[in-house]
Amino acid sequence: MAFENITVFTDFVLLGLSGRQDVQQGLFALFFLVYGITVIANLGMILLIKLDSRLHTPMYYFLSNLSFCDVCYSTTISPKMLADFLCKEKRIPYNLCAVQMYFFAAFGDTECVILAVMAYDRYVAICNPLLYITAMSKKVCIQLVAVAYAVGLVDSAIHTSCIFQLSFCNSNVINHFFCDIPPLLALSCSDTSINEILLFTFSTFVIGYSIVTVLLSYCYIIATICRMNSAEGRRKAFSTCASHLMAVAIFHGTLLFMYFRPSSSYSMDTDKMASVFYTVVIPMLNPLIYCLRNNDVKGALKKVININWWPG
Repeated sequence: MAFENITVFTDFVLLGLSGRQDVQQGLFALFFLVYGITVIANLGMILLIKLDSRLHTPMYYFLSNLSFCDVCYSTTISPKMLADFLCKEKRIPYNLCAVQMYFFAAFGDTECVILAVMAYDRYVAICNPLLYITAMSKKVCIQLVAVAYAVGLVDSAIHTSCIFQLSFCNSNVINHFFCDIPPLLALSCSDTSINEILLFTFSTFVIGYSIVTVLLSYCYIIATICRMNSAEGRRKAFSTCASHLMAVAIFHGTLLFMYFRPSSSYSMDTDKMASVFYTVVIPMLNPLIYCLRNNDVKGALKKVININWWPG
């Protein structure tokens, strides 16, 4: 019987965004600023919604949970990435890699479902306003958010457990800046066909459900808005939906690019750039989109920081 030498790795090496040492400090400064804005903006949004009674509505309850997810999955990635910019050896222990993948996937999936729930909320508010108080009661809102978190936690547990049952015997070098599913599948020396099927199936369920819910909701919303007699009513209805549509388009567009492709088409360098967008940039953009395009949020912000003297 022939025995092969098998190396058992206790950690992984992350290649990071760039191998050039002369740009590491510049990248650190840039992403430190982005992460700081992300944390401040999202926690600020959560605090603002809690403090202003005018924002104690289902839409802003869901928005506060969206901000919480943005902070959590950005924090899962950014601190390690920032530390690696200042280190020569970008190592991550095997167990911490699994933990990072689990929480990133969990909060990412939860955000998908919450975006769908927010679309349904706008559908009920615009298409069935008389039933809104009943259909979107506090109990229903809590249940919808609980389902979103349950989907994220369960789906992530399945992916993470399956990925870390694979063998990584040839190399421990991950061509990425965090422990994501595609680069780990590419690194494994095991048969990954089942993992790819699971990834496609569950991603189709979670992301597909979210996209279909959003599209159906907005088809009914647009039809209802077009039947409105008041131009002011149409403008107000569109303005309440614009921020959500923009957030959905940015988030889901990037996810579709990342995960709905055969493994043979993966280009890690391209995927790293896309990953930067949805792990670091999008969590920063979401609160800015909702704040800049929402008069209720801007009004609440002025009230909380006591600048009612601001013109306009």
